[in-house]
Amino acid sequence: MSKIQNPILPGFNADPSIIRVKDTYYIANSTFEWFPGVRLHESKNLAQWNLLPSPLSTTKLLDMKGNPSSGGIWAPDLSYADGKFWLVYTDVKVTEGAFKDMTNYLTTATDINGPWTDPIKLNGVGFDASLLHDEDGRKYLAQQTWDHREYHHPFDGITLTEFDTTTMKLRPETARTIYNGTNVKLPEGPHIYKIDNYYYLFIAQGGTVFAHQEVVARSKTLDTLSFETAPGDPFITNFDTPNHYLQKQGHGSLVSTPAGEWYYASLAARPWNHAHESSSDPRGWCPLGRETSIQKVYWDEAGWPRIEGGHGGKTFVDGPKDARITKVPADHSLHDNFTHPTLDMNWNTLRVPFSEAMGTTGNGQLTLIGRGSLTNTHDLSLIARRWQAFYFDATVKVKFNPFNYQQMAGLTNYYNDRHWSFAFITWNEINGHVIEVSENNRGNYTSYLKYDAIKVPAGTEYVWLRTKVRKESYTYEYSFDSKNFTEIPVTLDAAILSDDYVLQSYGGFFTGAFVGLAAVDYSGYELKAEFSDFSYKELGDKLLADGSYRWDASESRFD
Repeated sequence: MSKIQNPILPGFNADPSIIRVKDTYYIANSTFEWFPGVRLHESKNLAQWNLLPSPLSTTKLLDMKGNPSSGGIWAPDLSYADGKFWLVYTDVKVTEGAFKDMTNYLTTATDINGPWTDPIKLNGVGFDASLLHDEDGRKYLAQQTWDHREYHHPFDGITLTEFDTTTMKLRPETARTIYNGTNVKLPEGPHIYKIDNYYYLFIAQGGTVFAHQEVVARSKTLDTLSFETAPGDPFITNFDTPNHYLQKQGHGSLVSTPAGEWYYASLAARPWNHAHESSSDPRGWCPLGRETSIQKVYWDEAGWPRIEGGHGGKTFVDGPKDARITKVPADHSLHDNFTHPTLDMNWNTLRVPFSEAMGTTGNGQLTLIGRGSLTNTHDLSLIARRWQAFYFDATVKVKFNPFNYQQMAGLTNYYNDRHWSFAFITWNEINGHVIEVSENNRGNYTSYLKYDAIKVPAGTEYVWLRTKVRKESYTYEYSFDSKNFTEIPVTLDAAILSDDYVLQSYGGFFTGAFVGLAAVDYSGYELKAEFSDFSYKELGDKLLADGSYRWDASESRFD
């Protein structure tokens, strides 16, 4: 029997909603403020996964202009019934303060690759909405319920509302609270399954941090507060397994194989610590974001689902007996010559789709039109892809001729509008065209080179920029001939590009680090930058004593 190595979807791939249609498995993941919305993968064996086109690829289906960081698409729900795929998704417009203004939508498709129907507005009661397709033909929307009142807990249980397939609208008069969670609080991410005369409700609790967990409750009806919580430990958690390779497991969904085996796909994270830090406090930093893991499930004598190997889960999991070969690339490395008129599926933009207002791609070149700064949530020329390994190099060739310091173009490592770094070509009063490295940390901007910025020799047409990510830290390099690279003497802390770091200062943030290409011209003259020959090369997830890298995973974070 083959083994599945976790995480199955490395890098920022949170809140998995997994289903099987015949012999093919599909996973939908949250994308938050990144466009296109909802990330889809498919597999025949639960171990190897191929990226599919994202369903929310037009502004008719999703327009997030102005959305706050970590707003947007929260915990989509993918299901299959009546010969078509059903996708429920939430667009969150307010994240800070007492309110969580949001809208839940529904779209369907007969083919996973689309086209997807125009969105149907459902409600704004709460996020993490999912559909139950009951055996009698009825359909219900289960969702977290948000309460803004400062004298109530904001997580007001799980609400269930019947969905009328004739009108394609919810029936609000049928809404009832079916579960309030346990004393761990923060019940969210509901998924309901009808199995052997029971409705099983899977619920995330404890917040999506190191105390995260998933619990299971069941009932023979869908009546108000009729669900009973499984006895004993949580279904899955790493709160009490601090040395495990995987952490934060919880929010996820259940799937069965054709042969009748059961698996649970969950968000997960892989933290590391700086050498001077305790391994338990802080438990660590996760710049790769919340990834997707999978665990095998068995049913105990009382009919409750349990995780094989205990509620902490495993790094290596027994694969399905009926697994089929799935051809996938060796890793997530990408070499993009920008030869096509559309961007590769691995590229993402912020809040809105890539368009002529932002730039063009094709014929071996990406042209970005200088727009707002990297702090801008409305007007930004940036394309980026996920960090998906602890060690990688990313390189790009840039042509840019700025005439003022408000113009910048280059390579960025980006978490959100308040946390990023940027190696870029710009202009200053001393040397004209120069290379600078800057960082935005909790909204505080730092230029590292200032008037010692690296002078670009007169007559130089192209500059090559490279970032070298080495797990706990990363650097930038430059070259004027594509062969001889010089390291810029600035070493940056990768922890700053993690949920864990951002959460220390404000809000709830849920994404992960990206590496990308950006052009800024906040002077408003819309100066263009030309990019070509981009390379993202993964090296592995472990540094060896001889200085080489390899892919490795173990049951312990500290082997």
